[in-house]
Amino acid sequence: MTSILVTGGSGFIGRHFCETAAQLGMQICVLTRNPEAAARRLPNSVALISRLSELSVDYTPDVVLNLAGEPLADGRWTHRRKQKFYDSRINTTDSLFEFFANRESAPRLIISGSAIGYYGPGDHAVDETAEPIDGFSHQLCRTWENSARRFESLGSRICYLRTGIVLGEEGALARMLPAFKLGLGGPIGSGKQWMSWIHIDDMVAIILHCINNPQIQGAVNATAPKPVINADFGSALAATLQRPDFLTMPAFMVKILFGEMGEELLLQGQKVMPAKILSTGFEFKYPKLNVALKNLLQ
Repeated sequence: MTSILVTGGSGFIGRHFCETAAQLGMQICVLTRNPEAAARRLPNSVALISRLSELSVDYTPDVVLNLAGEPLADGRWTHRRKQKFYDSRINTTDSLFEFFANRESAPRLIISGSAIGYYGPGDHAVDETAEPIDGFSHQLCRTWENSARRFESLGSRICYLRTGIVLGEEGALARMLPAFKLGLGGPIGSGKQWMSWIHIDDMVAIILHCINNPQIQGAVNATAPKPVINADFGSALAATLQRPDFLTMPAFMVKILFGEMGEELLLQGQKVMPAKILSTGFEFKYPKLNVALKNLLQ
């Protein structure tokens, strides 16, 4: 039985992973600041702790899945919120390393959260070997990955999940739906910026694939193999909902409403290809956007 310690387990991705992993018979323990709230979102078989010190001295999980982090898209990027982005990611990862560095054994695998923001903006296709373009998102992801890289000194295999826009009942898609259902959706800015997306089921499947395939290590792009530009995403979403999509949110309005967050997350994009995971034989259940949206919305 594979044992997994999860941070961020009650979040969107974490909850779906825990549900699937529990069904597969894996032993799941979730580190959470609020065990009561987490218990309402997670299967009964999941153990909950609020501090690493609650783990027994003879417990070393096979895998640590580190997904903890303050959401980036919940508001303007003030100096205070930027610090929270760093603290919630890097401090948690550093705490995990320091805890296991002082134990007799370390997890054999660390799957550490990251994001495609690592690459910076661009309109050309990039895979895990691409050189990044500097910016706040890149700096945050790079620092987070460097923190997790310390586990190499303990002999752990490490995968950095560079995650795209995850589609499901929570997250980005849920925020778009009210406007599109009212017929008020459409392109953002020029509509030409790339959106590298992934269905939540494929997201979970990639995590499991990393667990089950010891040859996978380093950066792993968690995105579908067919990214689309923003205008085409809006058209596909509107068509799925049988609504129009002719209203555009101008770039200047995005900058006024959302500031730096809007510029990096809404007006800029990345065309990210999941080269590494495909090279190991992974098969996407939802490689095409229209199929993914139909599954989620119809």
